[in-house]
Amino acid sequence: MRLKRIYIILLLFSCACLQACKDYLDLVPDNVPTLENAFRNRIEAEKYLYTCYSYLPSHHTANGNVGLLGADEFWTPTFSTYDPWQIAKGFQNVNDPYMNFWEGTRGASALYKGIRDCNIFLENVSNRENVIDLNEAMRRRWLGEVMFLKAYYHFYLFRMYGPIVIADNNLAITAPRDDFKQKRAPVDSVVNYISRLLDSAAVNLPGEITDRTTELGRVTRPAALSLKAKVLVTAASPLFNGNPDYVNFRDKDGTHLFNPAYSAAKWELAAEACKEAIEMCEENGARLYSFATFYNLNDTTKRQMSIRNSVSERWNSELIWGLSGRQVSDLQGDLLARIDQRYPTNIWGPRERLTPTLEIANLFYSDRGIPINEDPNWKYSTRYSIATASRKDRFNIIEGYETARFNFDREPRYYANIAFDGGIWYMENGNGDKSDVNTFTVRAKKGQAQAQVGAYNYSVTGLWAKKLVNWKLVVTESSYRTETFPWPEIRLADLYLLYAEALNEAGRGDEAILWIDKVRERAGLQGVKYSWSNYSTNKNKFASKAGLRDIIQQERGIELAFEGHRFWDLRRWKIADRVLNQGIHGWNIDQEGAVGYYRPRLLFTQQFVAPRDYLWPLRQLDLSINTNLVQNPGW
Repeated sequence: MRLKRIYIILLLFSCACLQACKDYLDLVPDNVPTLENAFRNRIEAEKYLYTCYSYLPSHHTANGNVGLLGADEFWTPTFSTYDPWQIAKGFQNVNDPYMNFWEGTRGASALYKGIRDCNIFLENVSNRENVIDLNEAMRRRWLGEVMFLKAYYHFYLFRMYGPIVIADNNLAITAPRDDFKQKRAPVDSVVNYISRLLDSAAVNLPGEITDRTTELGRVTRPAALSLKAKVLVTAASPLFNGNPDYVNFRDKDGTHLFNPAYSAAKWELAAEACKEAIEMCEENGARLYSFATFYNLNDTTKRQMSIRNSVSERWNSELIWGLSGRQVSDLQGDLLARIDQRYPTNIWGPRERLTPTLEIANLFYSDRGIPINEDPNWKYSTRYSIATASRKDRFNIIEGYETARFNFDREPRYYANIAFDGGIWYMENGNGDKSDVNTFTVRAKKGQAQAQVGAYNYSVTGLWAKKLVNWKLVVTESSYRTETFPWPEIRLADLYLLYAEALNEAGRGDEAILWIDKVRERAGLQGVKYSWSNYSTNKNKFASKAGLRDIIQQERGIELAFEGHRFWDLRRWKIADRVLNQGIHGWNIDQEGAVGYYRPRLLFTQQFVAPRDYLWPLRQLDLSINTNLVQNPGW
């Protein structure tokens, strides 16, 4: 009778009706008549395991990753209809919310359905009378994987909605109707629940994947501990830690859904979790990625390839958790410029629909490793004036080409991540001998090779993102071929910077700087103390908690650019209302001359309403159906 009731729940919520696909972790169980069959043997149960993975958000697509288009890093032509972009433009609403992960609409996965599937799996596989051909070690591992996924889905909802319904167990279909009207749990309760679930998952997970031919992308103990670190850093951040905006946010019984008191201890817990995660990752071979090749490349290009390929090289040493069922393919076409002049009119391969904004380009440091507005040598006030590239610039800018001073004397991550008019774009097939001499270039003024062609596919900002384009991509006459790579959900540089943030907030700034410097060293920069002391107009910035906080936040914005983190960081830091209430700018792309082209053009003025826009709205209809739910403030 118990299995029958669960099966009815499964039918009601369509938990096993997802379309199967070829990606390893997107497999879905066959249509089976009973759950007894689903957990009859290892083969059938493994299909159900893959179902639990299949709810992972589509971070490998522009329309499935709110972090890519929901803030200010990317902009797109006005005809675009991406759901996350509507959030960036301030069009979120309560009637049919964009990226509605609560229910799985408007570009979002149905995460509560995913959690229900996880619960079904855990209940059935925990029963040793089921899946009798499954050995005990593999049973524990599978249970650990699904506990991790259940925790991740709760975290994803928490990060969006704040207080959420904790779905620890599925209700029987025969339960009283009122039992289905679950209340939202307070933020601290949600965080504690997710943290405990990850602890339980971690002890059952392997330290690393040994069967790399079939199991890459399945979760490990380093992934579980890293996710716990991210959860606790998020919980310690200003949005969730003593936020005065939510002091009166209560459920209908009067229970506070946010703890109104700030807790410094939360940062200590976060720092300890980060330390434990880093030790586990490094113990199992994780290292900051460094590019190696037999090709004849100069040190400048090699440095850029270390930065680019830390994201786009498959299963590299830095990747802690890559989503193997979310291979980055079509997104590469959305980002690529028409740099191969053998096919200059191919707008269906290089589609150029997602392009970086000048706001994010301004974020990158000068070549001395400090903000461009703090470097007196960089001449911030004349950054839009014109200069001509000399021979010393030739691996970053076309020698003899006129471009904005804005593009000169920037740090290596600027040239690794962003392509611009006059820039070099190294790709493996850029020339016959694979060298970085006479490789692909970008000339984007009106009438030039990479200028707008047609009404639809073009860079609306005059910039392109190299970072998420694999260096082995090859443009063909009407399409492109590329080496796909798993979406980098968690990588080591992210974890290092989370640890630095937690240490600084816990009053351990000197320790924090050590971890920032590890990331900066790979980027070819001097350490924080050296760079600010010797070059910045704000020489002692790193010496205070507030000053180092600014440095860490900018460092995360640069190092993790275009990876979907900035959207969430701006919110948890509670600075989105300042950053996202400004104009979005690009170059004046319809101009032929350099002076006209390098006149920043306003594309859109964002409106972020605080505190409303810090949290997602629940759909209004859901509030009518479940009268125990309360809406987020401002909606």
